[in-house]
Amino acid sequence: MITGIFRLIAAGIALLAAQPVWAEWHEASSDHFVIYADDKEADIRTFAENLERYHSAMAFVLRAKVEKPSPSNRVTIFVVGDQRDMRALSGSRTIGGFYIPRAGGSRAFVQDIRNTKGYPHFSTIVLLHEYAHHFLISSTSFAQPRWLSEGSAEFFAAAGFNTDGSLLIGRPAQHRGGELAFADPVHVRELLDPELYEKQKGKKYDAFYGKSWLLYHYLTFSDDRGGQLGQYLVNLYNGMPALAAGESAFGDLDTLERELATYLRSKRMLTFVLPPDKLSTGSPITLRKLPPGEAAIMPVVIRSQRGVNEEQAAELLVEARAIATQHPEDPGVLAALAEAEYDAGNDPEAIAAADGAIARDPARTNAYVQKGYALFRQAGEADEKAAAYEAAMKPFGALNAIENDHPLPLIYYYRSYAERGAAPPENARAALERASRLAPFDQGLQLNAGMMLIKEGKFAIARDFLLPVAANPHGGGAAERARQMLDLLDKTPLEAVIDLGARPDDEDISPSSDAAKE
Repeated sequence: MITGIFRLIAAGIALLAAQPVWAEWHEASSDHFVIYADDKEADIRTFAENLERYHSAMAFVLRAKVEKPSPSNRVTIFVVGDQRDMRALSGSRTIGGFYIPRAGGSRAFVQDIRNTKGYPHFSTIVLLHEYAHHFLISSTSFAQPRWLSEGSAEFFAAAGFNTDGSLLIGRPAQHRGGELAFADPVHVRELLDPELYEKQKGKKYDAFYGKSWLLYHYLTFSDDRGGQLGQYLVNLYNGMPALAAGESAFGDLDTLERELATYLRSKRMLTFVLPPDKLSTGSPITLRKLPPGEAAIMPVVIRSQRGVNEEQAAELLVEARAIATQHPEDPGVLAALAEAEYDAGNDPEAIAAADGAIARDPARTNAYVQKGYALFRQAGEADEKAAAYEAAMKPFGALNAIENDHPLPLIYYYRSYAERGAAPPENARAALERASRLAPFDQGLQLNAGMMLIKEGKFAIARDFLLPVAANPHGGGAAERARQMLDLLDKTPLEAVIDLGARPDDEDISPSSDAAKE
């Protein structure tokens, strides 16, 4: 055991020593994004401005309006380094970047900033693709079919940023060219009929993403098929079966397939060119150079925010403690230490570190969150649960006073009753529903809200929360559970009562759980 501890300490010292002394981490803050990068201030500012223009371009093209999120509900982007760094963080040799949607903690991880003119780097495309999903989910509760969800995200991700502030949207998706040419073909009928696609899908990689982009691009710019995409959506909204909705809107699908093949061979394709006066970067972008301690602990923060297992948490804690020893007065370091202590299962130490961060900087929201997480975990083991959960709510109450629309205090107010087996009062149920509307991209939260509403007998509203989860193109446990709940609703008379058990969140995927964090 002692040998193992010394190995961890040695590893932590080695990692600490490996930190580049020239690291100059900056934080860029805008209306919809927070960016952390070890890069030049000018490059980070340009990156932030481009992302805000991209958000503005999506809103303009789609005629959509998305409310400005509360500060903690923005997407936080960590620029992690080169491809090798991304592979180490993601655990995959094929991932160019990735995104984790969480209420009060959506995170994106990308490679080095490349403010390139022309076609974007693939890591940037991944970020733009995932933010397109984030935007679309935040702007509509309509459950999009998979081809439309992925096709529209690909359509917007192939963007181009010009130095004069203009933006190109809907460019040919060059990164899907090889897929469309060489991968197993997917007929448009398979895009529109998920059951047919699953039945005919082979083991090899196919052209689903590329073909989805092609169909969306064609329907967007084709004069002959103007209005058909809108009619297709109306058909789906009115409950028409998936394939029938497509056939009704698009006509003969074999004809459409031939048109798509011809369109793909076009030498030129239309693109939206949005001038600077049609776009906005929102409120002035602020930049902050991180102090030495906070800069030194950023690699720890990135791995913590990525999500850790028990072994990784133990290793990371050694590194976090070593940095905290060198920078004991830095609130950013102490907040990161609180998270590392919590992840390692050390609740008293997490609370102490969080208190230290709050004492030095009362605006450190993550310190309140980590203290709340630790107190909630302790409350689960307490004898006097009512008093313990009341105490556990205090840091979340303080956080709510700082940021009224932060979703986590609303979620944990509800959980302070549910986790001790008490019936949440009406205002706690309203808080969970409000949090779910603030963070529609958090599927576990949507599932919990839907299940709560089913128990209340509000079946129609429950469907609104469950349908987008069930339609998640990537599937998963939450999607399967949502489909089960929808099937149950279909079989239940409107006036009936559905008993889902004592706890409304028995399939909990809460923001504080390790599963959600990973």
